[in-house]
Amino acid sequence: MVNDTISDTLTRIRNAILARHQMVKIPTTNITFNIISVLYNEGFIENFDETQDEFKKFLLVKLKYRGKNKESIITKLKRISKPGLRIYSKHKELPKVLGGIGIAIISTSKGVMTDKQARYLGLGGEVLCYVW
Repeated sequence: MVNDTISDTLTRIRNAILARHQMVKIPTTNITFNIISVLYNEGFIENFDETQDEFKKFLLVKLKYRGKNKESIITKLKRISKPGLRIYSKHKELPKVLGGIGIAIISTSKGVMTDKQARYLGLGGEVLCYVW
């Protein structure tokens, strides 16, 4: 059993990119579903679908590559807030990843969203991870 599902999700995606896999299978929780939907909406992954194997639900995530050399769209995934040390930020202090090129995924009172959306809505929250 995994205690930190967010780190597990990011590690599965990172390992699949390093192995140049097209698909990765991630156990479904509410937070992982929301993180994957943010990645899909921002164009970092190509597609995702929810499936069920016997008693467990999984997300099948299709990773996005570009060019003949299969360069991944996702360059790096970095976990920020951890179970032992939560990192919170006010809406005026939300981080900009690589000057706005990357995104920070924020868990707010209105749901999981990017730093740009949270800044626009005037919401702060827990900084989950950076993606670029």
